[in-house]
This record gives sequence, C-alpha cells and structure tokens, in this order.
Amino acid sequence: MSDIMRPKYITFDCYGTLTNFQMATMTREIFADRLPQADQMDAFVKSFGAYRFDEVLGPWKPYSQVICTALERTCKRWGVDYRDNEGMRYFEAVPTWGPHPDVIEGLSKIADKIPLVIYSNADDSQIMDNVKKLEVPFHKVFTAEMFQVYKPRLAAFEAMIDTLDCQPDELLHVSSSFRYDLMSAHFMGIKNKAFVARNHEGFCEGYGATEIADIRGLPALVGL
Repeated sequence: MSDIMRPKYITFDCYGTLTNFQMATMTREIFADRLPQADQMDAFVKSFGAYRFDEVLGPWKPYSQVICTALERTCKRWGVDYRDNEGMRYFEAVPTWGPHPDVIEGLSKIADKIPLVIYSNADDSQIMDNVKKLEVPFHKVFTAEMFQVYKPRLAAFEAMIDTLDCQPDELLHVSSSFRYDLMSAHFMGIKNKAFVARNHEGFCEGYGATEIADIRGLPALVGL
C-alpha cells in the first residue's frame, strides 16, 4: 500500500478488529474446570476458533448455529460434555462487548472525512449494539445475515463491493485477520489493506497489507 492514500470507503471487520471479541476469555471461564488437564486450555481455545472458522465456509446459517455447532464439535474432539445453553451464552454475550481502547480515538479522526463501512460475520439482531459502542457514524453496516454469506467467502466481498457501487481499488479494508478478511480482500483485488495487530493472528507476507499496532495508526495511512 502506498504511504498515503485516500480511499472512497474504509471497510472494516468488526469483531476482533474494532470490537473486543471475548470468545477466548469466555471459553477459559466456562471450561476452567472441565478439561482433563489445565494445560490443555490454550489448545481447546484454538480448536474452538478453528471450528468457528470451518462453520462459516459453507452455506449461510444463523450465527447462533455457527457458535453452537462449533462448540459441540470442539467438545467432542476434546471429550468434554457439550451443553447447548453454553453456546447460546456466547451468542447472547456478543452484543454487550465494546471496542478495544484505541478504536474510538482512531475512528473519530476519520469518520467525518471518509465514509466508514462494516462487514461483520454477525446476525442483524446483534451488530448495531456493538456499532453504537464505537461512538462514530458509519455509512453502511453489512452483516452476513443480510447477504446470506460469511467472510472469508469471496461472495461476501462481492456483495459489499457491489452494494457500495465501487471498484475494489477504491477501498481500504481493515482487519485483524488474514484468514477471515485480508486474504479474500487480496483475491478480490482490494489493493489497500491494513492489518491490525491484535495478537490473535500473525502477520502474513505476500498479501499486500500494511501492519498497524492499533486503530490509532489508521489516520496516518490516509493522510489524516
């Protein structure tokens, strides 16, 4: 990405990138006494994340089903009792989560100058509670439910680009995940990409993304 660019829109992943996504924290609390060995927790959390990713690669289904099925598969793999109400605890908690501490400061320097857009792997009933906590205006908020497709599927990015009526090279896409967002953005021809280092995924060379420590580093990328 060039040192300074001025996109038509800045598009964001929400959960993990803007919203402090607390799936791992909840997992450590819920399953603290349920794993055969305490040192298995990191691997259990990683498995749950992997199964959530796997669950969004097929046809769309409600996000509650994504979480519950992923949790059930994780429990089966680890020989832990699965309780369906625990999956719904995650789903119901998501709208209560607020932003990372750097987000409002960073976005507030951009929001009145470049239209901001979200595409989130969320249900319509969840996302606006999270967006309100970001405290800045968004031009559009798209969900997987709205388009019936989850990221990282290319159809999600196609739907977003088509609805915004723009070209891929007119966007700056911002995410803390290569596997959910930045690889697909690369394949779609979105040249301008920013990777937010949230410590839940490493930087991947070869996809043309610029790494920033947090959202406070975003204004400088667009000359603000």
